Amino acid sequence: MDEHKVDFAALDWQSPGPGVRQKVYEGPGRLLRLVEFSREFREPDWCRKGHLGYVVEGDLEIDFAGTKVSYGPGDGICIPAGEAHRHKAAALSRTVRLILVEEA
Repeated sequence: MDEHKVDFAALDWQSPGPGVRQKVYEGPGRLLRLVEFSREFREPDWCRKGHLGYVVEGDLEIDFAGTKVSYGPGDGICIPAGEAHRHKAAALSRTVRLILVEEA
């Protein structure tokens, strides 16, 4: 892989849990992830990680401790880390594809 290009087609899908799969590239201090959620995806607990991303396709809903926000293709996601921003994601469409940039 060229050091300035991430070829997601050359990366294998990983399945960290039911209803989610991802391709992960680790760069200097950052992870670049292509993530795909299906309707079967359920987060077991509140996520407290920070996320910066972009919805490529599909419809997603994120529950911020009772406040639900919907995202669709072309929407950006900017979630700071921490308890005050805890969240759970759910696919509203059959599948949702996102690009996420996170600290490694």
